[in-house]
Amino acid sequence: MKLIKIRRKTRTEKRFSNDMGILTANVTYVKKTILNIPVKTIHKYRETYYGEVKDCKECQISA
Repeated sequence: MKLIKIRRKTRTEKRFSNDMGILTANVTYVKKTILNIPVKTIHKYRETYYGEVKDCKECQISA
């Protein structure tokens, strides 16, 4: 049995970009879990309308 696992979870979030305004994007979180308890978010990225994969630091979460 593995104690440490890496899991990916995708969810839809509203994001804001100065170029495009408010957009809804699928954001994928890569998390490290120990005994199925999430410990740390390693990376998060989103997919654009054109199929490109971008880091989430470029867009800010809108309120």
